Amino acid sequence: MPDLHLLNLKEIAQKLGQAALRAVRPERLVAENVVRDGRSLVIGGQKINLDDFERVQLISIGKAGPLLAEALLPLVGDRLEAAVITGSQEHLEKGKLSYFPAAHPLPDGWSLQAGRKAYELALSLAERDLLLMLISGGGSAHLCLPEEGVTLDDKRQVTELLMKAGADIRELNAVRKHLSRIKGGRLARAAWPAHLFNLIVSDVVGNDLESIASGPTWHDSTTFEQAIAILKKYSLWEDCPENIRRVLEEGRAGLREETVKKGDRVLEKVKPVIIGDNLRALYAAKEAARQFGLETVVLTSEDQGEAREIARNYLEKLGEFRRKVREQKRAFCLLAGGELTVTVRGQGLGGRNTEFVLASLVEILKNEEDYRGIDWLVMSLATDGRDGPTDSAGAFAGPESLEKIRATGISPRSYLDNNDSYHFFQEIGGLLKTGHTGTNVMDLRLFLLAPLRG
Repeated sequence: MPDLHLLNLKEIAQKLGQAALRAVRPERLVAENVVRDGRSLVIGGQKINLDDFERVQLISIGKAGPLLAEALLPLVGDRLEAAVITGSQEHLEKGKLSYFPAAHPLPDGWSLQAGRKAYELALSLAERDLLLMLISGGGSAHLCLPEEGVTLDDKRQVTELLMKAGADIRELNAVRKHLSRIKGGRLARAAWPAHLFNLIVSDVVGNDLESIASGPTWHDSTTFEQAIAILKKYSLWEDCPENIRRVLEEGRAGLREETVKKGDRVLEKVKPVIIGDNLRALYAAKEAARQFGLETVVLTSEDQGEAREIARNYLEKLGEFRRKVREQKRAFCLLAGGELTVTVRGQGLGGRNTEFVLASLVEILKNEEDYRGIDWLVMSLATDGRDGPTDSAGAFAGPESLEKIRATGISPRSYLDNNDSYHFFQEIGGLLKTGHTGTNVMDLRLFLLAPLRG
């Protein structure tokens, strides 16, 4: 066990983050869950005889889309007829493979093209065909095919309104599903009666199959009525494009087909396997922390709520751990995961992770005396490498952050009030920039507490 006096918390936090990301790399997840056995494919222990199918097709969507597809292609390439893959750097047509770049969190023209291509592929399937569907976070934006009467700009506008209002992922998806021809199980409806196998990298709390990429091949428990209620909850109904209001009202009146519901026959041949999630990343970080001699606790993998409120709640829980560090010379790593939200009221730039760390700093400054005599670090990291509309993955802060605040005279509270966490950490240091990681299992948060060195 390393000498606690020699610990560098910043370096440890970096290594824990790296361990978490390695554990959910798409190629690793596929290798651990999919095996080719002669003429059969074994997925999560379930054996599929490829000779039972006339055609094999593939759709891979989301931020892990390209890497998931590339890991699976060597196992099915000899049988694959066509594939639609989103999330690449550019549009490519490579024989039977169609790659589409896509924006996030708002869909763009490439999302629309990818949506049409995937929908056409699904419609072409017959009873003795197999569709391998690889799904990861970001798929909602990557694969977009608006309901008839709704434009791409309409979808972008309502999505942006909900995000800025602080709607969580389930609320956001409930609205998006009812404005789409492929979400909420409708892609599975298009593929019926083909066999459909889902391999899923989860980016939602509780691994809710309805919410991951807006559930294109799973049942949906929400309704047109609920979609309308969500928009009214955030006082956005009147701000929505007229097309949006009309389509949702027609759906509520029964003039448009609902999303696929539980028990629908189109789901009888759909089999889902979750191959990666937030908890897997947390346990990898926990194992790495133990190797540094840190007593490690996974608090939750289901964080939800307003970033600054969750930060305040966590800081209140640290008192007992600070006491043990100070009195017993023990070192701790507290880990949490999930995905928070930010209600944007200011004009600044930032994401949920940088706002969480900034809000933590504001709370620590209120009770700075409680942190004297110990070393500490707070970090929050988006596993996809992108924190909101920024080029950072999140941020970290420690005692040196307080020193820079005093040296510069900068006001953390004013930056927090303006939702300007990105520029705050750009000023004092602490931004995490990983670039796109090729995976997405929500966010990782950690608190490190240790005796002072020396």
